[in-house]
Amino acid sequence: MNRKTLVLPAVIGLLAPVLAACGGSDGSSGGGDAIVVGTTDAVTASKDAPAPLDPAYAYDAGIWNILRQTVQTLMIQPRGEGEPVPEAAESCGFTDTGNERYACKLRPGLKFANGDDVTAKDVKYSIDRARNINVEGGPVGLLSTIDTVETQGDREVIFHLKTADATFPYKLSTPVAGILNPDDYPAKSLRDGFDLDGSGPYTMSAEVKDDQLVSAVFTKNPNYKGILKVNNDKVELRTFADADAMGTAIDKGDIDVMSRTMSPEQIEKLSAASADSDVDLVEMPGLEIRYLAFNTDAPAVKTKAVRQAMAQVINRSELVSKVYGSEAEPLFSLVPASIIGHSNSFFNKYGDPSKAKATALLNRANITTPVKLTLHYTTDHYGSATKKEFEQLRQQLNASGLFDVSIKGEAWKTFRPAEQKGTYDVYGMGWFPDFPDADNYLAPFLDKDNFLGSPYANSEIRNTLIPESRRQADRLSASTSLTDIQDIVADDVPVLPLWQGKQYVAARDDITGTAYVLNSSSTLQLWELGRGVSG
Repeated sequence: MNRKTLVLPAVIGLLAPVLAACGGSDGSSGGGDAIVVGTTDAVTASKDAPAPLDPAYAYDAGIWNILRQTVQTLMIQPRGEGEPVPEAAESCGFTDTGNERYACKLRPGLKFANGDDVTAKDVKYSIDRARNINVEGGPVGLLSTIDTVETQGDREVIFHLKTADATFPYKLSTPVAGILNPDDYPAKSLRDGFDLDGSGPYTMSAEVKDDQLVSAVFTKNPNYKGILKVNNDKVELRTFADADAMGTAIDKGDIDVMSRTMSPEQIEKLSAASADSDVDLVEMPGLEIRYLAFNTDAPAVKTKAVRQAMAQVINRSELVSKVYGSEAEPLFSLVPASIIGHSNSFFNKYGDPSKAKATALLNRANITTPVKLTLHYTTDHYGSATKKEFEQLRQQLNASGLFDVSIKGEAWKTFRPAEQKGTYDVYGMGWFPDFPDADNYLAPFLDKDNFLGSPYANSEIRNTLIPESRRQADRLSASTSLTDIQDIVADDVPVLPLWQGKQYVAARDDITGTAYVLNSSSTLQLWELGRGVSG
């Protein structure tokens, strides 16, 4: 069979059984040569980002997929989706009715890969370190509801929260909450370079050329204790310049698995391949979104009517069909359609694309047309189709006669720092969720210290609606607050959602475990991979 479609629950609140057994050195079916996984994700050290692999700094899906193999967290999302379960912890839970005190007890005998004991003090050190370093635009916002961290003995950690946060267990499953050895990570500064240490299922050694990670070799950690069953002894994550180079490598047998980011053409080709092909395509539910972001202080887009007019003109269905085909769907909110709390707020406000409505919006605001804009995008971070996507956006906006749009692409190492500094008026970004909850599609963009560094601030969202939604342990009960947030975003348009995508993995037919190598949040789970029999 050439193409496999997985139907896994992508909606949180659906409790799934924990299928993985307790890990460690036993139970491995791996062996022999390393399983080689290809990726186009680039990890680069630079003057602006000298510590790309430090959990206090890293906030990128590709880098997090390296950290998750090596840095253990108290909680983890289970193999079959659902709510997070203990990983480095033996147990975790709220101990009060107000969801403001969260206590965890570590597994006995936890050790870092070098043999040092993992203690509650190490957990506190790691969390406090990320909060104190407080990297601008980094992942520290995920820890914003923590007031203090307390330890009791060697195995108990207690988190005292500033306010109720029903999503806190999910946040403890993210790499920013990873447990670090104080001997390896200084308390007040980042750890520069490509060294990485922890107590996770693997150790990692890096091959670096010209300050860029060429490959990361993950070797099974004999000291690992946790919930994961590690099905191989070694995996190499190899970086390619583009999807075509990665595709050539899998065709030649140089790699075993092809992950993100494949081109639409590759996916279409693999979908149509004959049943006896030795490369299988696996399609899985995905929660990736793409959007335009605005520097709302920039003169060209400071007036809300300009942003609203763009929302009124852009034809998402046409954009998706011409660039991504069946691999994506139009998105009318920051929150994807499969997540509890989703509302089609942009469609409810703007309906179908309309030049007449956009013209009226601009006329009422006394905006002279055509509005001149440059749309910025990254050339090497979200796949080869990004340029074509922005060419379509330019065509749509210019065809209305209301805009005079040019586009400009930059490499991610240039693009990301420029975006954070507010250099761009309008720019394209993607989002792979930290965890599958509507809060993680809203707070990172709209709360204080948001990762975009956006100047947009709405007091009702920050002071009332986000805290209200976090008080609801039953996420269905949070839907009213979440919908109100999405409606405000559709009216103010600090960001403009475009589409949500599926995700794919291609693998040679002797590789097992591909069904679970990515979860719905695009987390790479290399421990699932093994070697079987081809054919």
